[in-house]
Amino acid sequence: MNLVLLGPPGGGKGTQAKRLQDKYGLVQLSTGDMLRAAVAAGSEVGKKAKAVMDAGQLVSDEIVIAIIDERLDQPDVAKGAIFDGFPRTVAQAEALDAMMARKGKKLDFAIEIQVPDAYIVERITGRYTCAKCGAGYHDKFQLPKVAGKCDSCGGTEFARRPDDNVDTVTKRLDAYHAQTAPLLPYYDKKGALKLVNGTMDIADVTKALEGILDAAK
Repeated sequence: MNLVLLGPPGGGKGTQAKRLQDKYGLVQLSTGDMLRAAVAAGSEVGKKAKAVMDAGQLVSDEIVIAIIDERLDQPDVAKGAIFDGFPRTVAQAEALDAMMARKGKKLDFAIEIQVPDAYIVERITGRYTCAKCGAGYHDKFQLPKVAGKCDSCGGTEFARRPDDNVDTVTKRLDAYHAQTAPLLPYYDKKGALKLVNGTMDIADVTKALEGILDAAK
């Protein structure tokens, strides 16, 4: 089984992909991880990607598809893959479909984890960590048991990522909507699109995703 997980930054795709990977034996394929692995392995496509990245340029769709093509031939992906972060555009989706068709494979589902922008902004901008041990907290959802004191190490200094601010998060959301909006009708026409409410508890989102996958068995 092969699926694409869509969803805004901070929407929980990574968490859910890991859970599906563990239960169904699928492999989470992140384009960033695959690029780094191909470069480290020194494969032909990896060398091409390295040259482009060393020049400070964006890796082309052609190179990304070639890396996915190479990755899908590895034995650990036999049960299927979860595409995380790709495709981002209709052109990439078409290229992915064509590549998989050549391999006799297909995408079974494109699942969007839907989370309202306001919820994402609140979720991301409220995050902070213990400066000493890195334990994570949130202004609203996960406060330390004792105010100002880390539950894990007792540290009293905390830090926030500089890009966890309203302006940056809003720009990332705008980019996501602009890029992803055309993908939804594309996959809907193929009968592959499924929608899941991402504001539920993590376990409930997982159950909804499992329901989609189990129904297809």
